[in-house]
Amino acid sequence: MVGGRTAPGLPRRWRLALVVASIGVSAPVLAASGSAAAHTVAAVLIVVQALAVWWLVDHLSAATVVVLLAGGALQSMFPSHGPVVAFVVLCTYAWLRPAAEKLWMLALAVVAVCGPVAVRGRWDVAGLWLGAVLLAWSWGALMRARSQRRVAERRQAVLEERARIARDLHDVLSHTVSVMVVQAAAADDVFESNPQQARAALRRTEEAGRQALAELRGFLRTVRADAEGDAPADRAAADAGPQPALADVPRLTETLSSAGLAVTLLREGDGEVPPGVQVGAYRIVQEALTNTLRHARASSAEVLLRIDATQVRVRIRDDGRGGASARGGGPGGSGGQGLVGMRERATLLGGTLYAGPRWDAPGFEVEARLPIREGS
Repeated sequence: MVGGRTAPGLPRRWRLALVVASIGVSAPVLAASGSAAAHTVAAVLIVVQALAVWWLVDHLSAATVVVLLAGGALQSMFPSHGPVVAFVVLCTYAWLRPAAEKLWMLALAVVAVCGPVAVRGRWDVAGLWLGAVLLAWSWGALMRARSQRRVAERRQAVLEERARIARDLHDVLSHTVSVMVVQAAAADDVFESNPQQARAALRRTEEAGRQALAELRGFLRTVRADAEGDAPADRAAADAGPQPALADVPRLTETLSSAGLAVTLLREGDGEVPPGVQVGAYRIVQEALTNTLRHARASSAEVLLRIDATQVRVRIRDDGRGGASARGGGPGGSGGQGLVGMRERATLLGGTLYAGPRWDAPGFEVEARLPIREGS
């Protein structure tokens, strides 16, 4: 369907098949009794009807009108003729045209199909043809609704994929780039007074940059695999390399500590956690600490990972300042992707996320509860 109005041109062999079927259905009227003039007119109408069927897709409205009028004329001349071609064309029209444009065609179809037999007083046949008209019309409308639903589903899938790419790209780059900026600034501050400390900061900046490149390459491999429609096993192989897990959280906290934010990690409980939940928990910790480093002017943070039989609880607290807007919850922070991205991750995993000021002390708190599901 193009623009919701017409469909792509039919292959030549399908057009020929439809034309042959149209002639085959209508030609038997030439064997019925009647004058030579009537048979000549009938032959012309059959040819005109076949030509309209040939051009049906390219000139839908005009071709449909021609088929209905030709079929109605053939019924008037030969009562034994049935409007089979009209039903097929009417169904096609209802499929390809939106409802606002096609009610007048339905009225014309009722007149053209039912009128000839109603004039002769065959109300039983007229009722039968009326039911057939409505059935053909309804079937075409149903086909159109299904087509539109598939289009909407594909569009929604594209939008969801774009959101996933934006969220993952933000997660991949935001943390490491923030660490690089902080380390570069620290190196600049002590470049002349303490060259050794400056070199150490620059080495950490280089390490963070290499990590960002590695994660970005893995992310691009995953996106390319999805775009090319690789098999699930291939996508899993592509995902396996770059995807972080709960075991990587200690290294993450060490990186933040080296950047000037003292991070304490507490881990309680143990058990099997599905890979998807591990990735989500890691990304939430990463984003929360990155926001703290960039926006909160905090000196310390605490990360709690609690695992039990039903869920993974992730809590990040700091002693900094700034509300949700300044921490990535709006235009003032992280380009509007920080808290929004964390909430999306938690929701996609069937969990919840709270982000707001701490109730027990100055600072900010992010807490996510991610359920553990078998086979996730």
